Amino acid sequence: MRRWLLDAAVAVAATGLGVFFLTHNLSEEGGAPLALEVTLGALSAAALVLFRRTRPVTVALVMLPLAILFAMPMGALPFALFAVGLYRRAWVVLSLTALHATLVAVIYRAALGATEVYYETVLFLLLLHVSAVAAAMLTRSHRQLVASWADRARQAEEGQRLRVEQARLAERERLAREMHDVLAHRISLLAVHAGALEVRKESSPEEQRAAGVIRECAHDALEDLRSVIHVLRAPSEDQPQPTLGDVPALVEQSRVAGAEVGLTVEGEQDVPASVGRHAYRIVQEALTNARKHAPGAPVRVAISSSAQHGLEVAVRNALKSSGPGLPGAGAGLTGLRERVTLVGGRIEHGPTAAGEFHLRAWLPWPP
Repeated sequence: MRRWLLDAAVAVAATGLGVFFLTHNLSEEGGAPLALEVTLGALSAAALVLFRRTRPVTVALVMLPLAILFAMPMGALPFALFAVGLYRRAWVVLSLTALHATLVAVIYRAALGATEVYYETVLFLLLLHVSAVAAAMLTRSHRQLVASWADRARQAEEGQRLRVEQARLAERERLAREMHDVLAHRISLLAVHAGALEVRKESSPEEQRAAGVIRECAHDALEDLRSVIHVLRAPSEDQPQPTLGDVPALVEQSRVAGAEVGLTVEGEQDVPASVGRHAYRIVQEALTNARKHAPGAPVRVAISSSAQHGLEVAVRNALKSSGPGLPGAGAGLTGLRERVTLVGGRIEHGPTAAGEFHLRAWLPWPP
């Protein structure tokens, strides 16, 4: 469903519910003027459309007293509480619901007394708002579950790709060792015997020439074998792999998506491809975790490299944010630790005393 269509549906539903409450109030004496009710109803619907996603708590807090005093805002309040339950944590929406229930019980008791109308009104409003909150929390949980499954599938796919690449590289190494151990040894012996036959005094000129040809062919075969072994031991280059030079483009992608990311790169620019690839993956996972667990929080990325001290990646972001976070299985950081440990590096991560989450990784410079 398009966003504008959903906004229109929310506005119409809130207005319709408000008209229902207004019709009930018009049958009683002492109600607010109709023009004031219509104005407040229009403002409530506009606030829902404009701010229920970005500032749901503020919208709900403003509507709480209005919904008690006027009929039209009373129709918009369930949708405001639904937005809080959808975009904020459970304790926030439960606190707002409890506050509204308390205000309704106290104020309506003072206005209506301990009558049957009082109990029916309070029970109806509480059931309406609790239903809206429960539906919102259920929707939020479903979204988080789907996002968690998608994240696990992505991590499993990445892990499977790495395992396949490692298995392919291991098979290449095994083939290279077999070829070197078997063929190189036998061809070397052939070249040695041919050389000895070539310089033997008892050999005829034809035998010496034949031995020379055999020795040269053995030498060429060794060179060809050496080239084949080099190809087998080299990692697959079927697809271009990211390097340290691709990190600015990765950061720019996060900025385009709305994240506030600062990047500092110091030291040598001619970083080995393997080290740069690992650094890229570390920054990529750190930015992904920041978007999941602290959306909207500023992120600082610092990279320093030198042949003497290796390459260091440091990423920091605030623990708190203005948006809803997504759940994660923690497999991303586990995969990073395995990747860094495999190449002889170090990694540490966790919250700091300053209220930030930090990730710091060190990668050794290959000899």
